[in-house]
Amino acid sequence: MKKLLLILFFFPHIVFTQSNIDEINELNQETLIYPKEVHFKNLRQLTFEGENAEAYWSFDDSKLIFQATNEKWGQSCDQIYIIDTNNYSLHSEIPKMVSLGEGRTTCSYFMPGDTTIIYASTHLNDAKCPHVPERRVDGKYVWPIYDSYDIFISDLDGNIIRRLTNHEGYDAEATVSPKGDRIVFTSIRSGDLELYTCKIDGSDLVQVTNQLGYDGGAFFSNDGKKLVFRSSRPNTAKEVKEYKDLLSRGLVQPTNMEIYVCNVDGSDLQQVTNLGNANWSPFFHPSDKKIIFCSNHESIMGFPFNLYMIDIDGQNLEQITYDEKFASFPVFSNDGKKIVFSSNRNNNGTRSTNIFIADWIE
Repeated sequence: MKKLLLILFFFPHIVFTQSNIDEINELNQETLIYPKEVHFKNLRQLTFEGENAEAYWSFDDSKLIFQATNEKWGQSCDQIYIIDTNNYSLHSEIPKMVSLGEGRTTCSYFMPGDTTIIYASTHLNDAKCPHVPERRVDGKYVWPIYDSYDIFISDLDGNIIRRLTNHEGYDAEATVSPKGDRIVFTSIRSGDLELYTCKIDGSDLVQVTNQLGYDGGAFFSNDGKKLVFRSSRPNTAKEVKEYKDLLSRGLVQPTNMEIYVCNVDGSDLQQVTNLGNANWSPFFHPSDKKIIFCSNHESIMGFPFNLYMIDIDGQNLEQITYDEKFASFPVFSNDGKKIVFSSNRNNNGTRSTNIFIADWIE
């Protein structure tokens, strides 16, 4: 990296070729991995500005699908994009958009065969981006739960081929089992935010959770037998009232959540973390014996968020990233050799969140 800085200092008008850019990226790897991040090797940056999150692998691990808000890409709220996992050119290229460019989209995932995708969208209600509420209501940080979200299946050219949900209220956060047989998603159809599973075609709907609180962000274990998810569990009368009041306004407060696991049918529900603050974005380790997740439990003022790993029984907590602000959405490749996640690192002091990919070292 010092060599690169000297080149820029003495030759400020140099025009970089793609080979120059590749060299810069190679040099940049020296600084992308922070001290103590012993599980990462060959860390590469895939996006370079805007808000980029929830990157998920194709079944053959050759592609990533993710959501992004980037005004320079011509979109003012989240849309869905696909890139090859070895594409490091998004500093100068616009990736392929596979959503409609209407409404707000979220939570995309590849379907079995890698020729179709699933995601949630508000476009049937309005082609414009939905109103974004204030981030704080009554002094509390909140997330919007748009009742116009439904889940759709699309081909890779952006053509919607099936509407998977057709129920009043929020339906989103769908992910697909590595076995390719079932989908899990969050829905408010019962009056609360619960987890449901169904077959790939939408049939055989099963309600998984049934306790008061927000259950979301669920993923299947690699063997397809378990689910891991984030959950709020209001207990006191005050907490219950606050949760219900916010939910009636299409809002949830994500500042107090813990990680849970259960069997796919909802049995054997177990709380994995009991750390306090916000513990979310969990994903199974390739062994299915551990869970990687995002947490700010060590933070006093809300930040930083970092990645942690814990045994499925709640033992042996280990910090994975050491970001100063934010790291989240960790997802292992299907072969278990790589990991992708979002981070505020290397954003030149801006608020942009970018996607990074690395070899995973045990």
